[in-house]
Amino acid sequence: MATLRLSPLCSRAAAPCAQADSAIVPDSPEPAASNPSSLADNLDAVYRFSRPHTIRGTLLACFTGVGRALVESPSFLPLIPTLLPKAMLGVLALLLGNLFIVGINQIYDVEIDQINKPFLPVAAGRISPKLAWALVVGSGAAGLAVVKAVFSPLIFWLYLFGTTVGGLYSVPPFQLKRFPLAAGLTIATCRGFLLNFGVYYATREALGLSFLWNPAVSFLARFMTVYACVIAVTKDLPDIEGDKAGGIQTFALRFGARKVAGGAAVVLGLNYVAAVGTALLAAPGTFRTALMAGGHALAGAWLWRSHRKLEPDSSASIQEFYKQIWNLFYFEYILYPFI
Repeated sequence: MATLRLSPLCSRAAAPCAQADSAIVPDSPEPAASNPSSLADNLDAVYRFSRPHTIRGTLLACFTGVGRALVESPSFLPLIPTLLPKAMLGVLALLLGNLFIVGINQIYDVEIDQINKPFLPVAAGRISPKLAWALVVGSGAAGLAVVKAVFSPLIFWLYLFGTTVGGLYSVPPFQLKRFPLAAGLTIATCRGFLLNFGVYYATREALGLSFLWNPAVSFLARFMTVYACVIAVTKDLPDIEGDKAGGIQTFALRFGARKVAGGAAVVLGLNYVAAVGTALLAAPGTFRTALMAGGHALAGAWLWRSHRKLEPDSSASIQEFYKQIWNLFYFEYILYPFI
């Protein structure tokens, strides 16, 4: 249900943030099918072009945000089947927006991807530039059409804003990704604040409820804003060589993997300490103290363990460390509805 109002907002998060997500390891290189012209191989290429893992965090934020709102208003649970068709259209719009963002990134970053991610369809030559543009333009137009037809003007403009920012992240001469602070602020604002605020607000609006600034929502928006800032920096750790060749100045390129990974671990560690402190110092009944404090203490320990295992000179170790940051990101959303 929330996805229906929220998909544009989520899509926004899949906007510049989809670029952040796209550095995750899950898209592992796999050889093309033996018959490159087969239907199965063509479908597989399009599937990989969509970078399906990039929407995982956004979808998780959507569903857990909806869950949070429904936990607070359980009397609305019987309405879910009625609202499901519209919610699915919201999911479709989200997927189309995500395809637009990650697709345009692959078009303009093809030379960098040939170094950093040579298995991606455009970089590997499995999808031609002409087909890539057709997929990007088609998905962008279709996503806007769905949102325009089904959702409110506010949601439409938010969706348009999100896809525009996502495009500017990669498209010259803007290429916001070239500027670490601009890229970081964009990702932090969208994935950290706008997404989490928007999901909760959109769900309550769809249920006909007035907006209520819930302490758990406030906490998550703050926590994830810091987390998104860290992701905006660490997403470049596995891509130093390609960014160097492409003239993309990142903190990882300037300061090296060891310093950036260490700084990220410190910031995230303090974020977890603050989360535990928030749980312990809040007024009684504000949070489920044991679950919130214990869950974040466990996550902080996992972060510490992951950083201890990091070997900055090993690309495989760097990728594993970055993957663990994203696993902890997903864990936060799993924890969120229950705190």
